[in-house]
Amino acid sequence: MTVLLHALAVETFAPMLHTLSLLLERGAEKLDPAAMVAARLAPDMFPLTQQVQFACFQAEEAVLRLSGGAPQPLATPDEDVEQLKRRIAATIERIREVPEAAFVGAEERTIVRPLVDGLVIELSGLRFLREWSFPNFYFHLVTAYDILRHHGVELGKRDYMRHIGPAIRPA
Repeated sequence: MTVLLHALAVETFAPMLHTLSLLLERGAEKLDPAAMVAARLAPDMFPLTQQVQFACFQAEEAVLRLSGGAPQPLATPDEDVEQLKRRIAATIERIREVPEAAFVGAEERTIVRPLVDGLVIELSGLRFLREWSFPNFYFHLVTAYDILRHHGVELGKRDYMRHIGPAIRPA
């Protein structure tokens, strides 16, 4: 299971983060980059900048916790499009650097993650990845996509699913 969990985590997060970077590029071609990073879907939701930061954090947090490490606290500075793209690239690099061997026992490793108001969530590594990390990661990734769409960037499912392109072939 170690190989599977490592591959599942890293090879899920990395291609989707790459897609997120490409979505930002598309957005910057259509929108004013300064307005784009501040854009949001609703007044009570985080802006695009933080959606990207949260997606990166979720990916790195999962890989580090599963491999027995601990993430740095989430930093959410104001960042422009290029800084966000560099953040994404650095996140991909960091998660790809974690060796497969560090995932030995990860599926059963107890993950205790602090929440707000003195609460914690406690799950096995497999449940943490499946029930906490993936849903949170995809929530922020899709919200970033939706912000771009909402503000007029022409994106479709093909843009979101571009990581599967190499597997598509004639029947």
